[in-house]
Amino acid sequence: MKSWLRFSLGGLSTLLLLTVMPVAAQPTQPLRVGVIGPFTGPSSDFGIPMLNGVKLAVDEINAVGGYMGRPLELVIKDDEGNNDVGRQRSEELANAGVVAAIGFCNTGVAMRSLEVFQQAQLPLIVPCSAGTPVTAAIPAPESYVFRIQARDAIQSPFVVEDLVRRGWTRVAIFADTTGFGDAGLIDVEAALAAQGLTPVHVTRFLLGVTDLSNDLRAARAAGANVIYSITVGPENAAIALGRRNLGWNVPQVGGWPLSFPFFIEGAGAAAEGALMAQTFIAEPSNVRRAAFLTAYDRKFNQPIRVPMAAAQAYDATYLLMYALFTIRDGQFSGPTVKRALENIPRVYFGVVATFDRPWSPDNKDAITPNMLVMGKVQNGRITFAYPEDARRNLRVQRNR
Repeated sequence: MKSWLRFSLGGLSTLLLLTVMPVAAQPTQPLRVGVIGPFTGPSSDFGIPMLNGVKLAVDEINAVGGYMGRPLELVIKDDEGNNDVGRQRSEELANAGVVAAIGFCNTGVAMRSLEVFQQAQLPLIVPCSAGTPVTAAIPAPESYVFRIQARDAIQSPFVVEDLVRRGWTRVAIFADTTGFGDAGLIDVEAALAAQGLTPVHVTRFLLGVTDLSNDLRAARAAGANVIYSITVGPENAAIALGRRNLGWNVPQVGGWPLSFPFFIEGAGAAAEGALMAQTFIAEPSNVRRAAFLTAYDRKFNQPIRVPMAAAQAYDATYLLMYALFTIRDGQFSGPTVKRALENIPRVYFGVVATFDRPWSPDNKDAITPNMLVMGKVQNGRITFAYPEDARRNLRVQRNR
């Protein structure tokens, strides 16, 4: 086994130990796991890294025997970032004989499909979609929807608290009209209200808009000294470019979509200095992250377009396997897998964090506020906004 595999999140050594433990004879057919996300279309920039994170973990798991000798087999469905397509692909997964599914990047697509997984009693682990309703729409004890992504309800207060510390309290919000924008606007306004603030300007816009000059002028006239943007596509770049063209030198902040290529490459120099919440920054700040980045580069021979998407999907896959290994008879009914995910007994030393019972019957969100760091666009890449965060990241944070 290559040396980097032994470092891989502390996961493989434990999985190998479990694999060789004596158990009742199992059939050799593959164990099927579903993956759904936007692998073509505008959202593929973060859908493909999500898929690659799953593939990397599956290759490592299969290299040490899979589930008790049964290799994992992925059933991959492309939702194209489209709500109705996502619903259809989700129904296909529900009928594909998978034991669980990993997926969704777009909040609107996820929300359209949640009832498919709930009605089928098919556990779903969401590694990308950040919209708060994804895990709030269904009461936690009943829900088959798990998540390993910082929901907007913790990203927004994190960013707003940083703005207040910097003295940027006159906030203009630019939010798209998708499900992500709807939910994100509610969360940002709530985070501002908790600080005794209200936005000085709010703009809503459709996806595909390329010119927001009039809205930016209105925000400037309202006295805004920071722009909080809530969208996942090139519209973030349209905001940055429009601000630059107006000669309006105010910062742009937001959630994790400001780390996407659509923004960094699309806005170019206008993206410099933008700040965003992150769970993972692609720097080899500790052994686990260095091993992950090396393994990704070797397998895919390319940089990670959206590192958070890949890292969270990778950890999601290992957490699923940790749960499945508690099911010793190989009988993977939906309720059984759900209970296993809610009661993972072993600590998982992941890329994003160290996870100790990440989910429970009453909690379906694995990411906690202490895991967040502030990222910054610098020289066309994402780095730590604060040197102390870089030092703190030498030790992976534990969920709490």
